[in-house]
Amino acid sequence: MSLAKWTVGLMAGLSMLAFAAQANAGEVRVTVAEYSAKTGPYFEEVKKEFEAKNPGITVKFEVVPWDVLLQKLTTDITAGTNADLSIIGTRWLIDFVQQDVAEPLDSYITPEFKGRFIETFLSPSIMNGKTYGLPIAASARAMYYNKELFEKAGIAKPPATWTELQDDARKIKALGSGSFGFGLQGKEIETDVYYYYAMWSQGTEILNKDGTSGLSTPGALAAAKLYKSMIDEGLTEPGVTSNNREDVQNLFKQGKVGMMITAPFLSNQIKEEAPSLKYGVAAIPAGPTGARGTYGVTDSMIMFKNSKNKDEAWKLMDFLFTKEQRAKFTQGEGFLPVNKEEAKMDYYVNNADLAAFTALLPDARFAPVIPGWEEIAQITSDAMQKIYLGSVDPETGLKEEAAAKANAVLKK
Repeated sequence: MSLAKWTVGLMAGLSMLAFAAQANAGEVRVTVAEYSAKTGPYFEEVKKEFEAKNPGITVKFEVVPWDVLLQKLTTDITAGTNADLSIIGTRWLIDFVQQDVAEPLDSYITPEFKGRFIETFLSPSIMNGKTYGLPIAASARAMYYNKELFEKAGIAKPPATWTELQDDARKIKALGSGSFGFGLQGKEIETDVYYYYAMWSQGTEILNKDGTSGLSTPGALAAAKLYKSMIDEGLTEPGVTSNNREDVQNLFKQGKVGMMITAPFLSNQIKEEAPSLKYGVAAIPAGPTGARGTYGVTDSMIMFKNSKNKDEAWKLMDFLFTKEQRAKFTQGEGFLPVNKEEAKMDYYVNNADLAAFTALLPDARFAPVIPGWEEIAQITSDAMQKIYLGSVDPETGLKEEAAAKANAVLKK
């Protein structure tokens, strides 16, 4: 090839690269966690509205199931192919901050913008005085109960304690006809959390005051024995370790489960998929000393430090966190409001189900903001699966195995 032809080819190649770079200059890529069948359609509408209001900026949303989201993000970050923005579990944020892949947002945040948020939900994303994420979804957990099964079993009101719950579960089991007293999750995301409900009611925390794992405490052992005894007595659905959160929720929607603990979004699902189901929402039962606890959850939207389109990405974030967009997303998915003005809307003020969840927020625990939390959560889930299956006794599974592994992670 002659030098002239090689030069022409090189210039053509460089022009194509320059064109490609220019073409992507105004594109904002976003990795979105899939909450329900409504997630994708909502963000498609966001794309249309935002692009119409912001000529020259295009948005590309990629909707990813929750159970593979962290794996995808880890792979993309390692390869340098991550999006500009992503929804993440806020509990992952500390690892992203320590890895220096999350961009602080403080240079963009004005006092007016910060004032939009309910502080409880914004604060988990603030670390070392810097704001690394914005709360895109917020939730707590409460107990759903089937009013029809309660009536048939002669149960007048939801249980206030775990002892009452066991008694009620026995009455529902006695109905036969494939009715299960208590829906217990034993697979995938939040399997550890389902165990914490009983553990917190024993007055036990995930971490001891000295920073070690709470899994070796008497309260943790009592909680594990409680669930295991319910499984052995047939008070739960069969095959607990084969059922994830959605499986148990589906059993509830089918009218087969008397009680289960889950998030506000189940109310929306019931209204759409099982509108004739009579149900109520109550506090999670208390333990022997009156202790109780619910799980407070925030998911955050973060900007990645290697984004080439930070200003455009921030414009999208600003749009997503307006009162109007928060209301569309939150109400569609069945979450709690994170926006102060949104929380004043009649939809929330007059919604009995959401009011029950909001009342539990003072007792809410959030996942510990510590390095390696996901690893510890998985250790707990694995231990509970073994205990539920009977392949290890609760004391060995918790003290000798799970607590020891968790403490090793905490010492890193």
